[in-house]
Amino acid sequence: MEDFDIWDVIVIGGSPAGLTAGMYTSRARLKTKILTGPTPGGQIALTYRVENYPGFYEPTTGPELTEALMTHAEFFGAEIDRSEASSVEFSKSPYTIHTKDKKLKARTVIIATGSKNKKLGVLGEEKFMGKGVFVCATCDAALYEGLRVVVVGGGDSALQESLDLTRFASEVFIVYRGNDLSGCLCLQERVKENPKIKLISNSIVEEIVGTNYVEYVRIKNQNNGEVDSLETDGVLIAIGWEPNTEIFKGKLKMDANGYIESDEVKTSIPGIFVAGDLIDKEYRQVVTACSTGCKAALEVERYIMKQKQ
Repeated sequence: MEDFDIWDVIVIGGSPAGLTAGMYTSRARLKTKILTGPTPGGQIALTYRVENYPGFYEPTTGPELTEALMTHAEFFGAEIDRSEASSVEFSKSPYTIHTKDKKLKARTVIIATGSKNKKLGVLGEEKFMGKGVFVCATCDAALYEGLRVVVVGGGDSALQESLDLTRFASEVFIVYRGNDLSGCLCLQERVKENPKIKLISNSIVEEIVGTNYVEYVRIKNQNNGEVDSLETDGVLIAIGWEPNTEIFKGKLKMDANGYIESDEVKTSIPGIFVAGDLIDKEYRQVVTACSTGCKAALEVERYIMKQKQ
């Protein structure tokens, strides 16, 4: 089915960046559709506690913040569409975005599809996914009440997830490469002060083992090559992210890791903009994502005004 309306802007992705962008463009009286997919909010929707978003001096949750961002965008007239973009055509304007059952046209596009968790690529990872292997403490932590969990990774995500797990698990083991954790100092301090957390440095998980469910992991020390087994009831993988840009391959310039190349928020095609984790590989905070959504929206407004001159 074709939508015969031509939108001023279609935002692909319901991340904080995408929702902020849609709020700004609709407030500027631009006809705006936001394709959020079935689960709006991106990674923040999976976060149990958000305590550093400006203006929210009392902690909120990821789903609550997502709902607030959606409501704000709708207040100014943005249309929230929980369809998911399946393919795009950027060869000429107006640009075309396909969903499962619609073909949409837009004068401009903002891409804010976010990122997803990287995988370890070790034996047992796929076999036990959902059977002890998981990627979101917020979603699954309660399942590990009184149990042991191994967290793989030493960055911000791994440390925050580990702290979230301690509300339920009896013990949390953080396995990470190198001598030092790479997460921010505030999280490092909280992790090292938590009696439930044990650190295993200079190590990697080589295999996840069990029968019907995770029973233990094989851990290799990178200094001496020794391999030990550690009994565990669960393995949380938190080693980083990769961009959700599959449908844009061959349509936009990308780097070797699949991130869309851009000058700030401008892509290689006029009228196509990008925001959020797709251009922020370092900070990955909700507030920085929202700031890029704002920038993309302002660029859309300027672009459309020039086209009308």
